[in-house]
Amino acid sequence: MKYSVVIPARYAATRLPGKPLLDIAGKPMLQHTWERASASSAERVVIATDDERIEAAAKGFGAEVCMTSSEHRSGTDRIQEVARKLGFTDEHIVVNVQADEPLIPPAVIEQVAANLDIHAAGIATLCETITSADEVANPNAVKVVMSRSGRALYFSRSTIPHDASASAGNCYRHIGLYAYRVEVLNRFVTWPASSLELTEKLEQLRALDNDVLIHVEASRESIPAGVDTEQDLQAVRRLLAAGAGQ
Repeated sequence: MKYSVVIPARYAATRLPGKPLLDIAGKPMLQHTWERASASSAERVVIATDDERIEAAAKGFGAEVCMTSSEHRSGTDRIQEVARKLGFTDEHIVVNVQADEPLIPPAVIEQVAANLDIHAAGIATLCETITSADEVANPNAVKVVMSRSGRALYFSRSTIPHDASASAGNCYRHIGLYAYRVEVLNRFVTWPASSLELTEKLEQLRALDNDVLIHVEASRESIPAGVDTEQDLQAVRRLLAAGAGQ
């Protein structure tokens, strides 16, 4: 199996401006993410950005960088531009790893790529069972329901299925790690945002609306939370600082 990882990285962020370059244990956050992705079996790891500061920092720690348009509205659009510029074939698999995931296990990157490789799907992604009652009701925790074969039926910020509960173990949180076939990426960026996508504010619903099969599998490893707030940042700093001191 051959696949590539693309890490879209923007400098602007509402909550944490310059987030990819924030220091964590002596390295920019982006470098931690890149090192995790590079520890996977991916044949190529590329950082996609439209910012010269990120480009300079990434080249400084040895990463391959692809400069992309500043007009992109999503990471998916940015990844598709990278696939086009680098001449990836329609069948090639690209894994989207977010720049603010400095603790992502390399094994889950390999898992999602392998899932797409062996299933007749256009996109593959992961989920995990929700064990907290608060998270079941939290609209920031995106839920997914699947068929027995792992085909995604729907994603929602609402609690699905209707009677789901943490105690019953029948509610699944979607993990925003995706593997795409390039052919699907090329079609995806030509489609307008769908009504369901706009209602739920979930981009993956555009794929379902256009009959793209999304395969979902339970993550084989726990994936620590990414960095979205100052509190998240401090938590990751403490964790990695403690690890460096051992």
